[in-house]
Amino acid sequence: MAVTIWRVERLESVDSTNTHLRAQAEAGAPEGRVVVADYQSAGRGRHDRVWEAPPRSSLLCSVLLRPDLEADRRQWAVAAVALSARAALVRLCGLRVGLKWPNDLVVDGEKIAGVLAESSADGALVVGLGVNLTYDGPPEARATCVRRAAGVTLEPEALLDIVLEEIERRRPLLDDAAGRARLREEYRRALDTLGRRVRVEQALTQLEGVARDVDEAGRLVVATDDGEVAVAAGDVVHLRAVEG
Repeated sequence: MAVTIWRVERLESVDSTNTHLRAQAEAGAPEGRVVVADYQSAGRGRHDRVWEAPPRSSLLCSVLLRPDLEADRRQWAVAAVALSARAALVRLCGLRVGLKWPNDLVVDGEKIAGVLAESSADGALVVGLGVNLTYDGPPEARATCVRRAAGVTLEPEALLDIVLEEIERRRPLLDDAAGRARLREEYRRALDTLGRRVRVEQALTQLEGVARDVDEAGRLVVATDDGEVAVAAGDVVHLRAVEG
């Protein structure tokens, strides 16, 4: 299935585009619904971390997808959005962007965008995207923005149009195993995490090793001293590149 019609709702302010769109999903909204806001009063990242940026300094949007995917394959829908944002930045300003597992977009190790997905009660997937355009956050955030990294000022609407074009290209890949394999290869090529020694921090534990691959479910495969471990969730710290 390919999305052919995007229905975009534009808001000046909202608590969270994900929260707003999830309510629509649970009311039966179809795939292709998009919410974009100038400002989020309760924007959040992974583990409910708070992120607040000045109005129109970022692209803040959420996309509603209804892929027919098993729960352990839904990471590929999220990866498709991250890869689409990466491709859009290349198209618009030639910025060399990598992915940090699972779905942060980084430039020279600094975060420039993030993706956060939530499932609705009826099984839909709401994928939120935040791209720093002119604001790179407080110094401790280790973040950057498009204007600082590329010397270009992008309007949120212009970037959103290209991101949606790129999602539409990748959306059909979610519908069968061959398509997801193609998406996995693109994801592998984009991941700055692979080939690095990493520390994976989880709620109750952490592990350290070399990030070797992502498996068919999008889990990070880490070679530790005790063998390979497939990690489904966690915060990854890049420690250093590893030769060979």
